[in-house]
Amino acid sequence: MIDSHRALERAHMVQAQLRRRGVEDSRVLDVMGRVPRERFVPPEFSSRAYADHALSIGHHQTISQPYMVAVMTAALGLNGWEKVLEVGTGSGYQCAILAELAREVFTIERIPELARSAEELLVYELGYSNVHVHAGDGTLGWPEAAPFDAIIVTAAAPGAPPALLDQMDADGGHMIVPVGSQSLQQIEHIRRQGTAFSREKSTPCRFVPLVGLQGWPDDDA
Repeated sequence: MIDSHRALERAHMVQAQLRRRGVEDSRVLDVMGRVPRERFVPPEFSSRAYADHALSIGHHQTISQPYMVAVMTAALGLNGWEKVLEVGTGSGYQCAILAELAREVFTIERIPELARSAEELLVYELGYSNVHVHAGDGTLGWPEAAPFDAIIVTAAAPGAPPALLDQMDADGGHMIVPVGSQSLQQIEHIRRQGTAFSREKSTPCRFVPLVGLQGWPDDDA
């Protein structure tokens, strides 16, 4: 009964929040209709897992609104063969979506407790063998695993971190990153060809700040 109820919630989310707002990527819609978002929210928010807004996951962090997850994932245009870097693991929900769509996902979370809980859920409970989790400064990327076919940043940056630009594949790598102030950003899509980068801005958004050496300073440090 619970599983069928959750399946209905997912189907409603896909139809009402994603399709009706113009998300058309069938692979993204299919995956978001299958991944159990309720597993990635705190128990007290379980009944609101498919609500049309972000939810707190503790540590002043959030699980993104389903629509933003869909928009940013669709912008990557994943085909299944890519090696992807995610900056900002959080609860692990976005990573699960990526893991269903890409060959391999490397994800970095600056808060060790979140990194540990996300790895436990993604790798050991849900069985994503193509996911690698690291606790550290996401603004510096994961140079040992670079280059990446695609990079997605799930926190608000003052500008695209140079380290991440360097780690994009030189032959058509691309990155999705919210860029702007700490209170309001736009999604920026960056494509790389050799040493040239093209940039296109689209959807307005609000994310928690990207904290790190090449992001915003850590006010709690």
